[in-house]
Amino acid sequence: MTQEEKERFVIPDEEGTEHLFDELFRFTVDETEKSYIVLIPVGEEEDEEEEVEVFAFRYEDREGEENDIAFFPVETDDEWSMIEEMLNTFSDEEDE
Repeated sequence: MTQEEKERFVIPDEEGTEHLFDELFRFTVDETEKSYIVLIPVGEEEDEEEEVEVFAFRYEDREGEENDIAFFPVETDDEWSMIEEMLNTFSDEEDE
């Protein structure tokens, strides 16, 4: 999937202000069957000199609605560790 094919998502913050995000990557953990997505704010293109803030969520496809997913907060340290490991792997692949 190329950058042009990746999805964009609008996610509101606590105040209801909507923010646009580009999908960086998504993955599913076979053992738990939980799916995760990593997003970056639109306009925060990756620059080798600067770090880009990334946002991670657990997600589920909504039944009966095409291309519609529900986002859930990442809750455990184990989940965060796994996401960080996947992000490191993704970053290493991008550098090649």
